[in-house]
Amino acid sequence: MSAFLQGLRLWFAPQRIREEGTTPDYRFSLANERTFLAWIRTALALIGGGFAVDQFLPSLAWVIRAGLALALLAAGVLCALRAINHWVRCERAMRRGEDLPVSRFPTLLGLAVAVVAVAMVVVVLFGWEGR
Repeated sequence: MSAFLQGLRLWFAPQRIREEGTTPDYRFSLANERTFLAWIRTALALIGGGFAVDQFLPSLAWVIRAGLALALLAAGVLCALRAINHWVRCERAMRRGEDLPVSRFPTLLGLAVAVVAVAMVVVVLFGWEGR
């Protein structure tokens, strides 16, 4: 089975992680879980922001409103999925005594949110209204 499918299977059967390596200090596992929850809170905030843009800016041109809302919603979905993947990868690495995995995702998410924020600043300054 490919490493990807094996990792994906762990999303839905996290008890299988216990079969790998040795149990780390529970404080590390709890810290990993808190990090997971922080990613989920971020995902929920992005999703809420996407709905807010769509619902509370009706005077904004539809294509701009939909683009901003969809960008925030997509970032929220990716963030939620990444939270699961990151939790599994870190838990496995700790059990195996390996270095924690690194990721470009925080940088990409930060850049995506910055681009949406700049677009919203431009919209606020120039007031692109729908017709």
